[in-house]
Amino acid sequence: MRSLRVRLIAVFAAVALITAVSASGIAYWLNRDAVLKRAQDTALNDFRVSVTRNVSALPQNASCPELVDLANQVAGSGLNYDVLVVDESRPDCLASSDPTRFTLARVPQTLQATVGVPRAAGPGGGSGGYHLYWQRVNLDAPYLIGGSKVVETPLTAYMFKSLDTERADLNTLGWSLAIATLLALIGSALLAQAASATVLRPVKRLGEAARRLGEGKLDTRLEVEGGDELADLARTFNRTAESLSDQVAELSAREAQSRRFVADMSHELRTPLTAMTAVTDILEDEADALDPMIEPAVRLVVSETRRLSDLVENLMEVTRFDAGTAKLVADEVDIADLLTSCIDGRAWYDAVEVDAPRGVRAMVDPRRLDVVLANLIGNALKHGGSPVRVRVRERDGQVVVQVSDSGPGIPEDVLPHVFDRFYKADKGRARSEGSGLGLSIAMANAQIHGGTISAANGETGAVFTLSLPLTPPAPDEQEDAR
Repeated sequence: MRSLRVRLIAVFAAVALITAVSASGIAYWLNRDAVLKRAQDTALNDFRVSVTRNVSALPQNASCPELVDLANQVAGSGLNYDVLVVDESRPDCLASSDPTRFTLARVPQTLQATVGVPRAAGPGGGSGGYHLYWQRVNLDAPYLIGGSKVVETPLTAYMFKSLDTERADLNTLGWSLAIATLLALIGSALLAQAASATVLRPVKRLGEAARRLGEGKLDTRLEVEGGDELADLARTFNRTAESLSDQVAELSAREAQSRRFVADMSHELRTPLTAMTAVTDILEDEADALDPMIEPAVRLVVSETRRLSDLVENLMEVTRFDAGTAKLVADEVDIADLLTSCIDGRAWYDAVEVDAPRGVRAMVDPRRLDVVLANLIGNALKHGGSPVRVRVRERDGQVVVQVSDSGPGIPEDVLPHVFDRFYKADKGRARSEGSGLGLSIAMANAQIHGGTISAANGETGAVFTLSLPLTPPAPDEQEDAR
């Protein structure tokens, strides 16, 4: 059995080969320095000798034409460079072997300043006692510019040596090295491809399979080839996918059965409950006229019938959210008006302190937001006690409704579960007669608006904070929220 480790070593060896090819770059820079140094040393030495030889025949106070002849004589040495002679006693006299191309303006200022500074002759000084300085610059092409003062004269001579030939040679060398490097890279890449195919392809297939499995395609399986570590990994993946598929199928079937049962049960209960509610309404109206021994039982039946009716309606609402059929019918409303209507309709105005400025308007479903507010305020009155304080503000493009009570607060171990379905926290609170669905339905209604509800403990009791955007999300975003 071929080991995965051996194949990985082969791949890394191929990568090391590619890295070694970079040595051609080092070779290029070494050759470049050698070529340029040889060209500039040859040109500068010839320029020094030619200036020394020709300036000795120059008469005192030479005229500009004579200086031009000097520049042409120095430039005619055969190494194909041009010469500029400057007479410092006559700034208007510039003698150039090619005056249309080479003037003093083309000499770098740093070189002019260096040439003009007197220095003692040293080991590197010219035979005529002057010092020769040079600089490589890019004019219309790469040039080597050398300059030196002529001793015992007011003259300064500059040399312009084109490095076009050297650049062409270096370009040729560069292309040769590039081609050689490319061929080496291609060969190494082919070798690396052959060596890594057995590693990278299975890993890629495993990544694609894991991605499909994460997208819900539970029938995804890998083809197992060979007997190495990757084959073992593929077998493990297949076993895991098979187990996950079975569990998800079982859970989905149970969830579908539970939803269907709840929906069918709620639907079947609505008809008899409607009749029972009508009867209990009549009994409640006549309760005062009944025998005092019977009246408590009648009122208990009325209360429990209404509680059962509320439970059925809540279950129907939950099934609509679970099935994704809950829809948002948005309208622009003033939150203060909606809050006032919610409190007045339930006769809570004596137990609730409202701080809701008018003018905070938002696109909401009034019926669903009324359910949210009623659940939050009712929960605060039932478990926390009055006074309940409701505060409305607009902040950062959202409507924020804060409901706080005056109770003992919510135990820390209960806080993470207050929005869970059928969850009741009796510890530290009065006994709840609700179904445990109110806050979960309130959260679902907030989420379908694109908002959320958070629960925390304040200074005087529990604090529930509802945050809603001023504009509800698009229908597809509502589906994502659910």
